[in-house]
Amino acid sequence: MRTDDRTTATAAIQEAAQDHGLQDGATVRKKTSELREVIRHLVRNRAAVIGLVIIGGFVFTSVFAPLFATHEPLRTELGNRLQPPSREHLLGTDELGRDLFSRMLYGGRISLNIGVISVLIGVMIGVPIGAISGYFGGRLDILTQRFIDIMIAFPGILLAIVVVTVLGVGVENVMIATGIASIPIYARLVRGSVLAIKEQSYVAAAYAAGLGDGRIIFRQILPNCLAPIIVQSTFQIATSILWAAGLGFLGLGAQAPTPEWGAILSNGRAYIRTAHHLTTYPGLAILLMVLGFNLVGDGLRDALDPKTR
Repeated sequence: MRTDDRTTATAAIQEAAQDHGLQDGATVRKKTSELREVIRHLVRNRAAVIGLVIIGGFVFTSVFAPLFATHEPLRTELGNRLQPPSREHLLGTDELGRDLFSRMLYGGRISLNIGVISVLIGVMIGVPIGAISGYFGGRLDILTQRFIDIMIAFPGILLAIVVVTVLGVGVENVMIATGIASIPIYARLVRGSVLAIKEQSYVAAAYAAGLGDGRIIFRQILPNCLAPIIVQSTFQIATSILWAAGLGFLGLGAQAPTPEWGAILSNGRAYIRTAHHLTTYPGLAILLMVLGFNLVGDGLRDALDPKTR
């Protein structure tokens, strides 16, 4: 590289670093300040705080389910079947005499695991696809987006049903199915962000400095896509929990005697007139958990958007 070219590239890098706040000390202070601002804005959002409390309650009771459970969730007592809520059985018993409260606690574990793991699958696969597609463009972008269009053409729950039908029923396959169904969402989201970010001056400076495409994508571009990814992930956890409950309700999710909310809801529909608690409490649990993640997602979206702060 000639001296004048090297000088030009160095100047471009320094200018981009100053514009983008990449100086070490300044960057740390700026990121800390931004994080505090996001947290302060999130705490001021009452709906988001309510959502955090709901999620925190479900996470706490699910993680420490053995401490809160009053009975063994799989133990059957046919003599106590379909009992209404009482002091001994806080939420009543199911058709086999199993304690519904204990089964709900352990079912929360399964729902949270499905929501989080399926989102991780979607992020790990969808984000690189969207980043590579948006960065390189051309025929690769066209082919990738046409494949994504085919996936998006199927409603998420329908695509999950197709995947479960191919892989077989079970909790693990539900995680994989809901994760695959979320891939096109992340691919489209990240591609749109990358198309805008790759035109920034610091990306051009990194390219002029001779950085490889991989380093530019994963060190310069993707870190600036974190905000929309985080917000989408919060909403997607709620959606995945709904999809998992729907698959369980249809008999394609967790199989007996696994205490999964959708399966509990499905088993209780036959007794909805005589023992409505079998459907009421699982339905309320699904509603509250999905509501909590949606409230937090709305709060994060407002907190991470400088225009709304």
